[in-house]
Amino acid sequence: MKSDAEVSSMSHVVERADSPIVETRGLFRLYGETQQVRALAGVDLVVMPGEFAAVAGPSGSGKTTLFNLIGGLDQPTSGEVIVGGRSLGGMKRHELSRLRLERIGFVFQAYNLIPVLTAWENVEYPLILRKLPASQRRQKTAEVLTAVGLGDMMHRFPNQLSGGQQQRVAIARALVTEPVIVLADEPTANLDSETGRALLDLMKQLNLEKGLTFLFSTHDPMVMAAAGRLIRLKDGKIDSDTAQR
Repeated sequence: MKSDAEVSSMSHVVERADSPIVETRGLFRLYGETQQVRALAGVDLVVMPGEFAAVAGPSGSGKTTLFNLIGGLDQPTSGEVIVGGRSLGGMKRHELSRLRLERIGFVFQAYNLIPVLTAWENVEYPLILRKLPASQRRQKTAEVLTAVGLGDMMHRFPNQLSGGQQQRVAIARALVTEPVIVLADEPTANLDSETGRALLDLMKQLNLEKGLTFLFSTHDPMVMAAAGRLIRLKDGKIDSDTAQR
């Protein structure tokens, strides 16, 4: 993990504010036509800036559906999702794509790196989509790769990196656009416990140093224990919502 000074060298990721980063109001999601399955059943959730929160629950509890709705990858049957002060309801496809590109960082269980691109190119790619000048892209890409401990591995391809290193690239890619929130879907699931702990410590340090907001979907007891807030879903509803430490 990088030192405090190295992490602090990154530009500020989010601005602290009193308004929610994410808010869901009366969120329902039904699937199917003749025999409907209720994936979410009236979820009200508020995530404030700087939180390090985890959503836990058994398979089928609604975690993936909730994250897909927050990330604008799916639409609710009813209810509202607000991200960074903007309601996702009624947004057109290109507007949702822009929101994801500029406001939401994603870290996936399977890394989702582009295999033919180097670590540097994977991280730089969202900035190319945003049409940032080359000088800004170089600066931002170098900063985040250094902050996640890959300063000397920037030009390696994913198959030349360990699982933990690939996940660090994924974290760097999520951070490079300076999102208002990072949605991390089971980020430690494919890692051994030592590597998972190191990655979790890195994300916690970024949260503490930069106020970056993290929302995890997880089955991992280690992630649940590290979270400052634990939200448990059951049968598409929030079963408990507890502040920790």
